[in-house]
Amino acid sequence: MIRYEDVVVRYPRARRDALSGIRLEAPRGRLTAVVGPNGSGKSTLVRALLGRVDLSSGRVLLEGEPIDDRMRFARRVAVVTQREELAFPLSVAEYVALGRFPHLGGWRSAGSADRAAVERAMNRAGVEQFARDERQLQELSGGEWQRVRLARALAQEGEALVLDEPTTFLDIAHEMAVFELLHQLAAEGLAVLLVSHQLNLVARFADEIILLHAGRVAATGAPADVMKAPILEAVYEWPLVVTRDPAVGAPALLPLRVRRPS
Repeated sequence: MIRYEDVVVRYPRARRDALSGIRLEAPRGRLTAVVGPNGSGKSTLVRALLGRVDLSSGRVLLEGEPIDDRMRFARRVAVVTQREELAFPLSVAEYVALGRFPHLGGWRSAGSADRAAVERAMNRAGVEQFARDERQLQELSGGEWQRVRLARALAQEGEALVLDEPTTFLDIAHEMAVFELLHQLAAEGLAVLLVSHQLNLVARFADEIILLHAGRVAATGAPADVMKAPILEAVYEWPLVVTRDPAVGAPALLPLRVRRPS
């Protein structure tokens, strides 16, 4: 569905490429997770997909075709970026309804199908009560705001969902609920491309992990293939062990304390 072919990005005045020769795919029906330390290129990967950074070389493709028509892209791919600033006050219901804009354009009014899509999205993201209570966006906590942003993306009802750190500010229950939902959406046939720092949750839910380091792919494969102590220690530059999650048997990372001389 989404494919990066030898993508290179370098920011002005940077000493090295932010992305260097990146090749990866996020196919339908799978949850593909991109992980890596700060500065490894994870968010730049999303910006390249959105056309917010220029590619020095390479291509980002959607179903094998260049992404030339941004409105068509928005109808097919919903994106939850890491940061977003509100331009003007909106209610939760109004904000989630913005997810239908790529299907409506500037002229067509929302119909019953659009309203139903918004209702489904709010229910799946668990924010329907915010709309019933007529909550305004500026009244939301950080975690509530994250869930509303996810609802807006779901309202697009596209074929792919791309998320950059979607569980920021969420408590354990809502964090787990988001990962469960993303896993279910992939099972329903969506292409889900997730950027996350939550290695242990990613190992539980992802079909494939892509580990970035200094703008390059350091490892890729199933969680058991990537979540190995020698690989992770080299990338994160911290001692750790990899054990097994007792609940589901997935790999689990345990960082070690470093003893300092007394």
